[in-house]
Formats: sequence, structure tokens, C-alpha cells
Amino acid sequence: MHERVRPLFAGDTQLSGQRNIRSGGHVSNAALGLNTESSRVVDTRAVDTRAVDTRALDQRTVDRQPGHKLPLEALFRPALVLMSGRFLGFVAAFAIPIVLARIFDQTEFGSYKQIFLIFGTVFGIAQVGMAESLYYFLPSETRRSGGFVLNTLAVLGVFGMISLGALWLWRQEVAELLNNPGLTASIPLIGVYLVFMLMAVVLEIVMTVRKQHLAASGAYAASDLVRAVFYIAPVLIFSGLRGLLLGAIAFAMIRLTATLVYLKREFGGTLRPDRASLRQQLAYAIPFGLAGLIEVLQTNLHLYVVSYHFDTATFAIYAVGCLQIPLSDYLMTSTSNVMMVNMRERMLADDHESVVSIWLDSVRKLALIFFPLVAGLLITANALIVMLFTSSYERSAPIFMVWTLSMLFATLLTDGALRVLAETRFLILQNLLRLVLIVGMIQWFLARYDLMGAILVTLLATAVAKVFALARIKHVLQVPLARLLPWRSLGVTMLIASGAAVPAMLVESALTVPGPILLLLTGLVYTLCYYVLLQWFGPMQKEEKRMLAEWLQGPFSRLGRASKSQEII
Repeated sequence: MHERVRPLFAGDTQLSGQRNIRSGGHVSNAALGLNTESSRVVDTRAVDTRAVDTRALDQRTVDRQPGHKLPLEALFRPALVLMSGRFLGFVAAFAIPIVLARIFDQTEFGSYKQIFLIFGTVFGIAQVGMAESLYYFLPSETRRSGGFVLNTLAVLGVFGMISLGALWLWRQEVAELLNNPGLTASIPLIGVYLVFMLMAVVLEIVMTVRKQHLAASGAYAASDLVRAVFYIAPVLIFSGLRGLLLGAIAFAMIRLTATLVYLKREFGGTLRPDRASLRQQLAYAIPFGLAGLIEVLQTNLHLYVVSYHFDTATFAIYAVGCLQIPLSDYLMTSTSNVMMVNMRERMLADDHESVVSIWLDSVRKLALIFFPLVAGLLITANALIVMLFTSSYERSAPIFMVWTLSMLFATLLTDGALRVLAETRFLILQNLLRLVLIVGMIQWFLARYDLMGAILVTLLATAVAKVFALARIKHVLQVPLARLLPWRSLGVTMLIASGAAVPAMLVESALTVPGPILLLLTGLVYTLCYYVLLQWFGPMQKEEKRMLAEWLQGPFSRLGRASKSQEII
């Protein structure tokens, strides 16, 4: 391992880190820090010390009897709408690094990854919990919604300008931290992009909270499609990282304009500053932002350490290995957002049983997607990396295989549950624990396992933190261990996902065909086997199986109807 002369943690060297934004997704943060020890923690008094006007809630929600299980549609269909509608956006966002890897050499591609690592870092920190606070306040404060939204825009704008100034002042130091002095001129441009993107982050949040799931889905998809065009086209025309950043700034301006138009139409004259609401939001967001700051450090620290110790081309290899599948983030974000909104409503209605049911259902359903996704990616890792990024990045495949395991931990939506349960103080301690573990062990892991060590220590710290988070959720919800997670469903899903991998692995090892064809055939075999096993043995309700079958048959049904129409013509 090539090491810099001075160790990273020697002297006054510090990281200004933050979690990276996965292909444009927003950073999730924590909630209000109320440490409740009462016998009924989900009582509304333990969640919100303000007087809550429950008349502002959807009457259908309030009228539900405590303990009544929410309809499947209320729990699953909103998330499905958000997931399905973002598919085009997923394809577009995923195409950006694939195209750029073919235009840039490894050093320039590594610089591209570094500059957007900076963006993701500062983007998460500068939100200071304000954007995510809308998930907490808007469902129960409909009469003051405009004030909460405008307060959020104003605070994000102020912190965006502060971030821009800081990046301009310390552009050289940041470039040196990343072991890439050539980034100095580009860092102020990413600061300008940051200002516009920060203020525009509220768009899909407001749509989701107001149950406009189809609109939120369309906004995600359209935004990612336009972003891909504005990222790639300037590079093709003008070439270089500077052209990409100018295109990104133009996209961010368009997105912010669309956000302001939507908010004006949605809230009208109520979109005005509200000092009382601002005080409430800041009281909520300050511990929230602190938790996010620590989370960012521990989440992105491995990327900064690798960048510091290795050259830019090697960082490009590592960054490709840490490929974040946009679909996985979209699935997790959509499911978590819907879960938080539904849990919050049931908590306001003092419906403890439904709160627990929503948590269990959300984890179970996400596992049905994430477990097979992980298995499929492990089987096809080498072919996938080479097809997406060319053979120049084949060294990234083993890193990608280990990195893919992080999706198993993401299935447990502990952060979302802790936020809605107002456990910000615990989130801070949890993230601090992860940070301490990574800082304390990453140098040893790097020396022992080279590039792979940075990922291994991050996964280890994540596993430890998840155990502590689950223990806290068990305590707050006051459920026995048997009801903490859908244990049987998770076990069955894991077995089905593993079983479906066997024929796919046989196909992958037996065929000698070009990579893309091998990837397609292996993926089809795995998907078919998993679907059949899921229908036979899967932990799904009959209605869920019917919905899944209809969704998969939809394209073929439409194709059949189109063929019949052609015959008639």
C-alpha cells in the first residue's frame, strides 16, 4: 500500500466529511431528542410535547381503531408507486458514471468522484436537519404548513451560502485532503451547485408528506432524467470536469425553479415566514443536525481515508467498487419515508399495535427485494463491473462484492424508526460509536487488507451499530424479542434467495458467452427461480402475491392487447 508520509490522524489534520448523496438522493437524518422511559412510550405525549390538533390529520387515519391493522394498500402501494415511478430516473442516474467512465481516464474519473464526494458531504451537513423536520411537522400542522416550508427554504439557503463561502476559502486545503491539488479550481463551482440543490431538496419531501405519491414519483424520475442530460451533454461538447460542473449548476437552477413554482401553487399565500414555527423547527433540527454530522463522518470516512492514502486513479478503482446501486437507495428511501409517515400518524392516534405492525411489515417487504438483490449482485459482480465500467475497472469487482453486503444492513430500517420515535439522542450515540470504531481500526485494516480493509471496517462498525439500534427500538416499543423483527419471514426470504442462486451460479459457470449476454442469462435464471420459490414458499400475503403477479404480467398483457389491436386493424 502506498502511504503518504504523514499519517492521516496525526497533528491537526481533520476531515470535513459528510455522507455522500447516492445518485442525487437526499440525506436522511434523525428526529427530536426526547428520551422517554414511560410505560407507554408511543403515547403522543412522549412523541410530541406540543399541543397537537388531531383534527388536522386525515380523518380516515384518526378514525381507525387502535390495534386495527392498516390495509395493505396503505402500507405497500404508496411505496410501490414511489419505487415504480423512479425506474426511469434510476436508469438515467445510473448511466451518468457509466458514460463518464468511458469519456474520462481513471485519474479524471477519480477527480469526478472526489468532487461529488465533497458535494455529498457538505450537502448532508448543511441540511442541519431542517429538510427532514418536515416529515415530523407537516402531517400534524396543516394550517401552518406554508410557514414550516418557507422556514426550511430560508435556513437551507443561508447554510448553502455559508457552505459556498467555506468551500471557496478552504478550497486548497480540501484539495490537499483528497490528495488531488488539481481539484482546487473546481471546488467553488460545486459550492454554487450545492446552494441550489439544498433549497430544492424539499420538493419530493413535501409531495410525500402530503400523500402525493404519484407526483413525488414523477418528480424523482424527471429530475434524474434532466440531471443526466445536463451532466453528460456538456462533457461531450466541452469536455472536462469543468463542463460537467457548469451543466450541473444549470440543472440545479432548473430544479429549484420547479420547486418554487410547485410550492407557490401548493401553499399560496400561506407560504410566508413563521417565527414561532422556526423556533420549533430549530429545537427539533439542532440535535437532528448533530446526529447527521456524526453520521456523515462515519459513513464517508473510508472514502476520504482511501483518497488521502492512494493516488487519484486508485481511488477511482475503489470508488467504482463502492458502487451504490441507485435502485437500492430509492427502494430504501421510499419504503422508509412511507413507514415514517404512517408510524407518525398511528402514534398520534395512540395506536401502539399498528405502529409495531408498520415497522415489521416495512422490514419484511424490503427484505423481499434486498435479499435477492444482494445474492444476484454477488453472482454477477465481475461481469457487471466490466460491462458497466469496462475491463479497466475489473479490479473493482472484489471490492464491489464485499460492499454489496451493506444492503443487508439497510434492510433494517432502524434509522427511520428511531427518528419517528424521537430518539435523536440515541442516534447521536449510535453514530458516534460507529465513528469511534472506524477511526480506531481503519489504519490497521488498511495495513492488513489494503483497499478491502476500508470496506471491512465500515461493515463491521455498521453491524455493531445495528445491534444497538435494534436493542433501543425493542426498549422503546416495549416488544419482546420475538416481535422485534419478522424473524421467520427474514429467514425464509434468505433461504429462498440463496436457493435461487444455485441454478444461476451453474449457468454462470457453464456458459462461455460475452459478458453482457452472460449477465442477462444469469439474471433471468435467478429472477425466475426466485419468483417461483417466492410464490410457493415466500412470506407474502395472498394479496401481495396477486399484486406482484399482476405487476409482472402488466407489460405482457399490454403487449398482448396491442397485438390484438393490430390484428383487428
